[in-house]
Amino acid sequence: MSTTKLSYDIVVIGGGVTGVGIVRDAAMRGFSAVLCERADLAQGTSARYHGLLHSGARYVVTDPKSATECAEENAIVRRIHPDAVEETGGLFISLDGDDEEWPERFIQGGRETGVGIEEITPARALALENRLNPRIARAFQVADASVDSWTMVWGAAANAQEYGARIMPYTEVVAIYQDGSRVTGVQAYDTKNETTYDIECRFIVNAAGPWAGRVAALAGCTDIEVVAGRGVMIAMNHRLTERVINRCTKPGDGDIIVPAHTVSIIGTTDTRAENPDRLGIPADDVQKMLSAGEELIPDFRMARPLHVWSGARPLLRDTRVNADDTRHMSRDMSIHRHDVEGLITVAGGKLTTYRLMAEKTLDAICEIAGETRPCRTANEPVATGKPHAPTYRLGHVEQAKKADAGIPASDPVICECELVTRSMIEELFEDNPQATFDDVRRQTRIGMGPCQGTFCASRLAGIACEKGVWSAEEATELLRLFLKNRWGGLHPILYGATAREAALTEWLYRGTYALGDLPAAPLPPGSELLSATEFLNRGGKGEAVPPRSLSPADDTDKSEVTDAWRHS
Repeated sequence: MSTTKLSYDIVVIGGGVTGVGIVRDAAMRGFSAVLCERADLAQGTSARYHGLLHSGARYVVTDPKSATECAEENAIVRRIHPDAVEETGGLFISLDGDDEEWPERFIQGGRETGVGIEEITPARALALENRLNPRIARAFQVADASVDSWTMVWGAAANAQEYGARIMPYTEVVAIYQDGSRVTGVQAYDTKNETTYDIECRFIVNAAGPWAGRVAALAGCTDIEVVAGRGVMIAMNHRLTERVINRCTKPGDGDIIVPAHTVSIIGTTDTRAENPDRLGIPADDVQKMLSAGEELIPDFRMARPLHVWSGARPLLRDTRVNADDTRHMSRDMSIHRHDVEGLITVAGGKLTTYRLMAEKTLDAICEIAGETRPCRTANEPVATGKPHAPTYRLGHVEQAKKADAGIPASDPVICECELVTRSMIEELFEDNPQATFDDVRRQTRIGMGPCQGTFCASRLAGIACEKGVWSAEEATELLRLFLKNRWGGLHPILYGATAREAALTEWLYRGTYALGDLPAAPLPPGSELLSATEFLNRGGKGEAVPPRSLSPADDTDKSEVTDAWRHS
């Protein structure tokens, strides 16, 4: 197999929001830069979180430095990413029986950190959000917001490309080249195109999040410990509130509810995970989330859970607390210069502070290089226009209906839950003809609404076949993989209406489409990458076999969904 040689000033490893922010900043400062990501952009930590743009209020007592950084970056992110941020606002509430001293510490912390906190009456809080628990003792308004991380990451990546950066998803760095104690480049493998690259460079930025330790080890560096803090989150089937709701107590499990698009997300637990590729979802964590939701919103459990997933926070090992106490480890960012010259690892921080992390990283590179190249990312927007709103796609759909004067739309809606139209899918395939089901999901949100792909997944497969993007055999296997990953996020919440919905999906794909009886075929190159990880991080139990509709027929008992439905 031949090897393609490339040369850049900077190689960024990791395609989450931090890595994309770094490659954008590098390109804007005039460096030649390339980003390598082993899977799709924003497939790791940046996608597996609760969708909160922090005001900083959550950290005013426990982590004042992070609180100030979040407050300052919150305003910048709103300005440069209006298309990704919904300006919901947020409330912190304490209930009767909660620690009465915490609200006073909360107010004082806001003054000391510069985080805006305004106390309002419980009656006012209930007028703003009438589903809240009426036992509110005190309430505070803050500048929290909801953010679409995929829109943010893909927007920043596109902007980086406009400045000359190269973005290489599905390209894993497998080796770091060194000349003595100095890095000279990397070897990377493109799994979709089955191509090897030797990339010469002056600097390597390790922005691999909870996988950063593995990347540093490629250069023989063990001088930094990045701990994966696992968090479990649940999406409920509609917006239970219009604002971000936080419990005004010491941070704990299930104390945040975030309205995101058409759903609400509750999070999150915080426990140490040894392997960020094998997070899993303990049943107890799911129950913690649902019970905590009941305290904030009575009858929270009456809403239908849609999907469960887990993500890994990239935390720096904090010697001030127990090695397994990720809840109380600092969220502070670190720009770590290794003994190997030219290698920098970025860890800690938050999605809200991604731009600041990138700025500090490039400042460090400029200092090492002895160059002066000012940062412009705080002032030059990634996108322009109005702030994001849940109705952002309605205008397009309604306009198509008007243009067709009541006849079937020329641009039909393929996913009713997320208002994904046929043209959106076709345009994505034109830009990325190697896209898989999950690639399309991340960029369009297809399959992420209340039906979880029950109806739109088969339509997407049909469009891909019709356009010649996938063969019928490839479409079948990709559909199986997509549904398997959806199933992983349903398994831990399989009761009541969720079980009935899962049974409907099972009957449709097993009965109408006979998907489980079709012969197996190879997946396109790169499609199997992280498929087991996706399954586990969305709730799959070990190597458990999902319903028969998701794999070729065999002798395994697949009655779990039906049995759950019968007893719900």
